[in-house]
Amino acid sequence: MTLSSDTSDQTYRGRGAQERPLDGRRQAGERQAGRGLAGPLVDLKTRVKAVLYRLYERRLERQLREGRQPRHIGIILDGNRRFARRRGIADPHVLYALGAGKLDHLLSWCASLGIPALTLWVCSTTNLQRSSEEVSGILAAIQDKLIELAGDPLVHHHQVRVRAAGRLDLLPASTRAAIAAAEEATKDHSAIVLTIAVAYDGREELVDALRSMLRAKLAGRPEPAAVIEEISAETISKHLYSPDLPDPDLIIRTSGELRLSGFLLWQSAYSEFYFCDIDWPEFRKIDFLRAVRAYQNRQRRFGL
Repeated sequence: MTLSSDTSDQTYRGRGAQERPLDGRRQAGERQAGRGLAGPLVDLKTRVKAVLYRLYERRLERQLREGRQPRHIGIILDGNRRFARRRGIADPHVLYALGAGKLDHLLSWCASLGIPALTLWVCSTTNLQRSSEEVSGILAAIQDKLIELAGDPLVHHHQVRVRAAGRLDLLPASTRAAIAAAEEATKDHSAIVLTIAVAYDGREELVDALRSMLRAKLAGRPEPAAVIEEISAETISKHLYSPDLPDPDLIIRTSGELRLSGFLLWQSAYSEFYFCDIDWPEFRKIDFLRAVRAYQNRQRRFGL
């Protein structure tokens, strides 16, 4: 398990040489010219930067395809409210819809690299205790996105199977119906398994797994002592929310926070961690590729 952020692309600039002072008329003339050229120069710089980023992304993506791919990536979608404060977005529905829109790009990135499993933590049980307005915004964005996924040609083209994990009984009926519709519409797909962790908490998952395991083992058996002896890491794993998925090789958290906050507590025992300062609504392909590159550059150790 490794805690890291990728800084290998940082560059540094030295201080340029100072120019000689200009006389008043020349200064005025250059200020006027500067005002006239500022817009076009900024636009040109932006376009050049965009082209360079696209070239860099393509080169990095080609390199990553030759390396070891994560079988399962988990992402903690953090930083939505920080982004809203910076941008002056007051409507939670608008904010969380922006974050949900990132999913289309993310699925394409995973498909391009051949990553077969993706788990997104979009809402915790604690999130459901926020103000009614914010909770409504979160759930509305989730519900709208699930309905969209059920009929999205991109989802069917990439053979994405959509599932949900968490305390789904805490969700309103309309959200549960949207989950069921997305799961039914994609149940025959198998190239990518997309798990939406909603009303999710890692400790609660372990509690639910133990309850499920004990119910199964105690059914029709009056010898609890024998059942206790049968408890193992393997038997607990079989009763987690997504027992058929491999443990995540890589967990990404956006917004700069350096903690898991209870995400996939059991499954992340040997995961590699990658933390980036970008808030989720601004998460870019280059950020995703850098996270995968950091994973490929690490020597994994399944132990101390």
